[in-house]
Amino acid sequence: MTVRLNILAGGALALSVLAFGIPSPGAEPRVHEIVIDKLAFGPAPEALHVNNTVEWVNADIFRHTVTATNGSFDVDLPAGAKGRTILKRASVVDYFCRFHPGMKGRLEVAP
Repeated sequence: MTVRLNILAGGALALSVLAFGIPSPGAEPRVHEIVIDKLAFGPAPEALHVNNTVEWVNADIFRHTVTATNGSFDVDLPAGAKGRTILKRASVVDYFCRFHPGMKGRLEVAP
């Protein structure tokens, strides 16, 4: 009976790994850069994944924020500053600048 339970538990673990995915131990999270300049966010990278980092670079002369509409991050960036956001879950995240509401962007984060 114990052997059967161990096999069932092992099978359940294997199914959860297939369903949710686990990064390989040697895989390094990537850092993607988005530059803010002339009152606009630069284009979002296409290959964003969970545990990747977005580095926001404010190359503008104005202070900006990168504020997620879902509340998952809010980065304050004085002129010339950099900030980082670690992407914690797969989702689509819209963001904007609190000081310049016409500045908007979207991150599409895959598992």
